[in-house]
Amino acid sequence: MPTLKIVMAQINPLVGDIQGNTELVIDTARQAESEHGADVVVFPELTLTGYPPEDLLLRNSLEVRINRAIAEICAASLQAAVVLGYPRVVAGRVFNMAGVIDGADLTAEYAKQHLPNYRVFDEKRYFVSGDSACVVRLKGIKAAITVCEDIWQMEPMLQAKQAGAQLMININASPFHMGKISERSQLLHDRAREGGMPIIYVNQVGGQDELIFDGASMAVDAEGELKSLAPAYEEALVPVDIQVSKGVCTVLPGEMVPAPDNLASVYQALVVGVRDYVNKNGFRGVVLGLSGGIDSALTLAIAVDALGKDRVEAVMMPFKYTSDLSKNDAAEESRRLGVRYQSISIEPIFDTFMDALSAEFAGKNRDTTEENLQARCRGVLLMAISNKKGFLVLTTGNKSEMAVGYSTLYGDMAGGFDVLKDVPKVMVFELARYRNTLGEVIPVSVIERPPSAELAPDQKDEDSLPPYEILDQILELYVECDFSAAAIIEEGFDPEVVHRVLRLVDLNEYKRRQAPVGPRITERGFGRDRRYPITNGWKLGD
Repeated sequence: MPTLKIVMAQINPLVGDIQGNTELVIDTARQAESEHGADVVVFPELTLTGYPPEDLLLRNSLEVRINRAIAEICAASLQAAVVLGYPRVVAGRVFNMAGVIDGADLTAEYAKQHLPNYRVFDEKRYFVSGDSACVVRLKGIKAAITVCEDIWQMEPMLQAKQAGAQLMININASPFHMGKISERSQLLHDRAREGGMPIIYVNQVGGQDELIFDGASMAVDAEGELKSLAPAYEEALVPVDIQVSKGVCTVLPGEMVPAPDNLASVYQALVVGVRDYVNKNGFRGVVLGLSGGIDSALTLAIAVDALGKDRVEAVMMPFKYTSDLSKNDAAEESRRLGVRYQSISIEPIFDTFMDALSAEFAGKNRDTTEENLQARCRGVLLMAISNKKGFLVLTTGNKSEMAVGYSTLYGDMAGGFDVLKDVPKVMVFELARYRNTLGEVIPVSVIERPPSAELAPDQKDEDSLPPYEILDQILELYVECDFSAAAIIEEGFDPEVVHRVLRLVDLNEYKRRQAPVGPRITERGFGRDRRYPITNGWKLGD
């Protein structure tokens, strides 16, 4: 019985590095040939540019660079056919294209029909939609080629079926959010049954600024049953065997790497986000302020898991309000993780600032100004270390704090990458407990004590904010679900609390615009997902 061996090439391209990505395609295809005897090697969407290339697609040299890359792959004398994605300029119009290179020839091309233009996607800014199916013969099997969003719509599958396809190959750059792997699996189940054909779904892996690509490429049979699942968050070559009998394709059982559960998946996404942001941007390592609190503790653990202990430095910057418990916990976590640790008091720096500002502050009572100044002293120290050592400053603010502005511009927001930017505070606690199941690196006292910025005597977060269990629920409804104030109140929340929280969210858009980028793990993160005007007269209510 004839068998087609398809290898799903789950790779981590670098956006903009067309030459490097071309070499990666050739090397990976050769590896798939030698290790797995591949007949076809399938790569992700926009492999040659990486995803998303954003306004690099507007560069005048795009066309010549892509043409040169395709020619190089054609000249590589690959034995296996290659399916891969790239932008193609045709008569001045740019298409999100999938091509089939067989031997020395580009034998077929398919232009993506459904261009996503929601949440983090804005493909209609760059691309023109295709309008027809593409069915090619691969070792006698008629395979339809589609790109990412096409599989989320029914029309391309029906087109493929009408064109006589026996198999669908779908290439993707599908970013992670919580629950995404199971969501994709259910989608492929439904689409395969509608088309009556197996689907090979190949996704890229790795971090690109705020987006995390989780891989988890998969193959389903014509009944939608999962037959092969690639590892999440890892580069991998995963073979899939297709047998044909009387014109019907059967997917043989293959590699099945269980998908991580929700907390493990989020944690791995954050690790990948840090690793790739640091490495792809050429930083030697990272430095962060370790306060003895849970946010910085979790950030430190993620950084070490991403980069290794030798590339991570932690700095405690105590003030007179910093408790001995915080100092001890910070030192203990640093010891457990084996990172370089030092303590630098900000008291003399703060006092110097206060002396310099004494005339300006004369006759005025102490308020949050002095609290913010403490944070800014710490920001200056961390940025100085960053400049001197070539280390990236990791900030430690969580989504709950970013939402309501419980942070200081040019203080604890100073830095290049905010690891917890899209992680609600309640989930910070959950992730800390999860990390300790892999090895107890975060002291239990850090997890159990009430959160405090320690910028004033006996300060607690709940002095200024609702309990995080309540705050996070309100924020989820407002930020991620777009509920109005009235709709949130109808869910049973106190009207005064709701209006106060929503007002804080709206007032602090200006802070978020100046915040570092951070990995996206929800369906509505602050950044590409949510674009609100800073200056606006919208009133809360309905």
